[in-house]
Amino acid sequence: MRIGLLTREYPPEVYGGAGVHVGELVRGLRALVDVDVHCFGGPRPDARPHAPAPDLTAANTALTTLSVDLSMASAVADVDLVHSHTWYANLAGHLGKLLHDVPHVVTAHSLEPRRPWKAEQLGGGYQVSSWVERTAYQSADAMIAVSDGMRADLLDCYPELDPRRVHVVRNGIDTKAYQPVTETEALVRFGVDPSQPIVAFIGRITRQKGVGHLLAAAHHFAPEAQLVLCAGAPDTPDIAAETENAVAELAGRRDGVFWIQRMLEPDEVCQVLSHATVFVCPSVYEPLGIVNLEAMACGTAVVASDVGGIPEVVDDGRTGLLAHYDAENPEEYEEALAEAVNELLYDPELAAVMGAAGRRRAEEEFSWASVAEQTVAVYRSVLC
Repeated sequence: MRIGLLTREYPPEVYGGAGVHVGELVRGLRALVDVDVHCFGGPRPDARPHAPAPDLTAANTALTTLSVDLSMASAVADVDLVHSHTWYANLAGHLGKLLHDVPHVVTAHSLEPRRPWKAEQLGGGYQVSSWVERTAYQSADAMIAVSDGMRADLLDCYPELDPRRVHVVRNGIDTKAYQPVTETEALVRFGVDPSQPIVAFIGRITRQKGVGHLLAAAHHFAPEAQLVLCAGAPDTPDIAAETENAVAELAGRRDGVFWIQRMLEPDEVCQVLSHATVFVCPSVYEPLGIVNLEAMACGTAVVASDVGGIPEVVDDGRTGLLAHYDAENPEEYEEALAEAVNELLYDPELAAVMGAAGRRRAEEEFSWASVAEQTVAVYRSVLC
């Protein structure tokens, strides 16, 4: 079986959960089937990169994406099946299916109807990305949702889909790459005191990740706690400015606010997570949330919103605490976040117990080898 896997992100050019997923999935798949990876970006030793059409490099991002998709679709003539990830590669998968008469499998990492704020980033391109996603899903031979919550969202957004074609294969975590560490040099370099309580966040600056809610809640965190905000890659200049102003306001009212505005190296991520008293995931939309698995694998208690697939990862009361998100009452959500964080800050023994339980859960229930095996089973179901 030869698979053409189509993706925007692929290591080392990874900026989000979908890129982490693809990189780990490919490694697992290659132990089971032949995989040709087609991606955006620069040269890779184990993937074929595709560039936008030269005359579209200054066009709307949606149009440059479609030009890359055309190149990808042309390049998958010799595979048995195409598997696309995110709307950026979905049109390539759809066209590859039509051109080469092969099945198309789509992994749903997020849904455009659930992310209306993307219009801020893409402008009219959001209508294009929505059309691409809808077209790909409606004609795909199978869809993989990364959580039960994502499956429910998928069928809600696209009720015309046959539920029998929508499979659930949850994300995984490499518990060898993400594990508790004792090193602290990265934290010290950032100016953080590893001996004092730490509340950590790692993620992109986008409406989806709820950074604004976290910064509002942080005004009410225990005064001795340090906030380590590892947040970069803002979607738009407006969101960047909003975040900068909110961080400045918070830092003006309390000590211990550290904003790291770059993508951390894996060893730095492990240091931040391992020494955090609590990791916070304030997302307002999250199909699963690999970062929560990363925190759990590092033995850290998690406070998160109760949206999407997060409750399938964070076991409320055992590996962390969930705060109810209500878009109509953001202040109540921010209060709930602060209360949950403070509960663990004031009871570090409970936080440690939850962190240890999270590590066990990550080891026992979320394996990339299992993800790859389940994915191949979906391939076989459409090739029969």
